[in-house]
Amino acid sequence: MDKIKEAILKVALGFSLEEVTEEYDMKDGEMRLIKRKETKKDIPPDLKAAKMLIDEREYSSLSDEELEAEKQRLIRELKEQAD
Repeated sequence: MDKIKEAILKVALGFSLEEVTEEYDMKDGEMRLIKRKETKKDIPPDLKAAKMLIDEREYSSLSDEELEAEKQRLIRELKEQAD
């Protein structure tokens, strides 16, 4: 269950990923790489995922300072998981 929460958190906060696309061609009876493209994609934060996290925890009773502290905690947690 923790992996699901971690995945939802990642999507809620947004993330970056690298995508590799390769094209091959048949030459002399062998498949050879003819083109390789690496792309970095930034996935923006997802509000539906954030709502799922909010629904799981009761944030409405927190003060602005407590909400900011929780936001910073979640960002730190995501960065630690990325390392």
